[in-house]
Amino acid sequence: MRLPLTSLALLFALATPPVFADDLASAQRLWLAGQKTQAADLVAQALTRTPDDLQLRFALGVMQMELGERAKAQALFTQLTQDFPDLADPFNNLAVLHAAAGDLDAAQAALQQALRLQPEHAQALENLGDVLVRLALRAYQRAQKASVAPGDALAGKISRTLDLAGPLKQMTR
Repeated sequence: MRLPLTSLALLFALATPPVFADDLASAQRLWLAGQKTQAADLVAQALTRTPDDLQLRFALGVMQMELGERAKAQALFTQLTQDFPDLADPFNNLAVLHAAAGDLDAAQAALQQALRLQPEHAQALENLGDVLVRLALRAYQRAQKASVAPGDALAGKISRTLDLAGPLKQMTR
């Protein structure tokens, strides 16, 4: 799963209090200029002043995901799902992290929660489709291993599912 740059820009465009809007705007400029670590550091510093700010916390989680700091991002998004259990986006991003770690069952559960909260969440719907394809592939492969004499039908299903799953290396946030 990847976060499109437009999603990060949209995140920064959300209405924020004036003081923190400056921090987010500065972080966005740094991020877009390729100074991603500095941008994340700026958001982290802003969070020391307002540790409960949802937008700053979400922005830091997204940045950590993009920087490959998955454990930090997972801890942050998990906490966001606890602090703001009515928001779908933290569940979607948590699912991205679970899927990247190979925990498809946890990814599916997080996406289902996101969709209970926001049934038309386009990215969560797409990500759920990706997870379900991967789960189908896993089931077909297990069936093949368990079968004494795997048939052509099962081999065809595996082949077609692999065709679908091939470009699914990265789900999106």
